[in-house]
Order: sequence, then structure tokens, then C-alpha cells
Amino acid sequence: MAVSIPNSFREKLLRGEIAYTLSVKLVRSVEVPMMAKTAGFDGLLVDMEHSSFDLDTTSQICIAALYAGIATIVRVPSKESSFVSRVLDGGALGVIVPHIRSVQDAKDVVKAAKFQPVGSRSSTNGLPHYQFRSIPAKKSNPVTNAATLVIPMIETLEALELVDEIAAVDGVDSLLIGTNDLTAEMGIPGDYENPRLTEAYERTIAACAKVGKYVGIGGLHARLDLVEKFCGMGARWVMAATDGPLLLNGATKAAGAMTEINTRITGLGKKNGINGTNGVKKEA
Repeated sequence: MAVSIPNSFREKLLRGEIAYTLSVKLVRSVEVPMMAKTAGFDGLLVDMEHSSFDLDTTSQICIAALYAGIATIVRVPSKESSFVSRVLDGGALGVIVPHIRSVQDAKDVVKAAKFQPVGSRSSTNGLPHYQFRSIPAKKSNPVTNAATLVIPMIETLEALELVDEIAAVDGVDSLLIGTNDLTAEMGIPGDYENPRLTEAYERTIAACAKVGKYVGIGGLHARLDLVEKFCGMGARWVMAATDGPLLLNGATKAAGAMTEINTRITGLGKKNGINGTNGVKKEA
């Protein structure tokens, strides 16, 4: 029996194109994967590090995404295997791990995320990736490993110093630059124009290019000029939007339009002597 796991995010990268994800840390419903796919995103990034999402909520979104045909990558709070392996068992197609400070940290993530012989993830069966069918490990493990993306974050000075070694770790598929935390560690928080940040991207992109891996851009969805700059340098995927700001911006725009209508109508009514409470023209 042939088995496969589609991964829309990975497939976009393999085509040599730039992939982009929608970060989710507010909307908890199973509709969000379909909405992200309809909107044209290549994947969801469920952010457990910066949200109150628990494993159950995360898994429900991941499973819905599998059936919607859009990949879900989960940013876990730490490299602990209790997070890494369980979000993958729950339907994720990859993990992003923050706070990497050593090559061993990256190796620990691979160990928790990949089945033998690449890692030592605990064997299980009936995964949602296979519609809960029982597949012999001899067949499923290589397929699951290939479809599962392991993405350490480069957001500490230690990780940046070791970026060549981290990129070269067997089982690491991509590196994600956490722009905001990295600039904070550099002592230049939010200074996106600083040459040191550009140098960090150059160094990370070069390290990944040597070993045929991908660089992601985090924290710059409001600076599309820099997104284009770093993609032009070789970065290949982007955390392109987040659910909270999208909702707030859309709501603010709609409320602003109604405020303008209110100002025009009530202003015109006052000019014409119309009572603002019931629309009745005042008697002289």
C-alpha cells in the first residue's frame, strides 16, 4: 500500500518559490485553516509560544488543516520533547523551536521530531496524517520524516555564532530568523535598518545555501520592503501575517468607514436642523 503525506508548504519550497504562512494565536476555530487556504496562504503557523493555546486546541486546528489541504507548522514554547512529539502526533507537519543556543539544542529537536533512523521519536500509529489508519512503521516512518519539517530559530547571539553548524545538523530542514528577538539580543531592538541585522540574514542564508536548506523570515510582516530585500538575498519563506492584527485592522477600517458616514450624516442633519435622536426636523 502506497502512503503519502501532502505538505503544501514544503511543496512550494521544493518548486523554488517563496512560501508564506498565516500565524494563528487568537482564532481557535477549525474554520481558520480553510480560510487561510482560500486566501492563498501556503501554510498555517500555530503559535504556542505567544498564545494561550494548549495541545488540544492546537491539534484540532492541525487536523482541520490536514483535511483542508494546507500544512500546519507549530511554534512550540521550547525544545522539550513533550511539546515537539505531541504536536506532531496531533497533526502538525512541522515544528518551529525558539530559544536555540547550541548545536545540541538543534540535535535535541531533531531527536524528538523525527522517527528512526534520523531521530528517536517514540513510535506510534493511527496518526491523523494517514486519516487514522494503521500503517506499518517500515512504510510510514520515512514518509512521515520527509513530510515533517524541523525548524530551529536563529534569534540568539549564540545561535547566530553557530549558524553554519546548526544548519548542517542532519534532520534540520530550515532555519527561521526571529528578527525581533535577535535585534533585542543585539541591543538594537526594532532597528530593522541596522547593518548588523542585514549581516545576520546574509550569514544565515549563506549557511543554509551550503547545505541546501531554507531560511524563513519572522517578525517583518509590516515591513514588506525588507521582506522583499531578504527574499532577494535568498530567504525562501515568510511569516506573512497574523490573525490578530488582520482582524483588528479589518475591524478598524470598517468602524472608520462608519464613523465617516456618521460624521457626514449627523453633520448634515445638524446643518438642516434635524433632531439627531430621531431624525425629526426641529420646529422653528
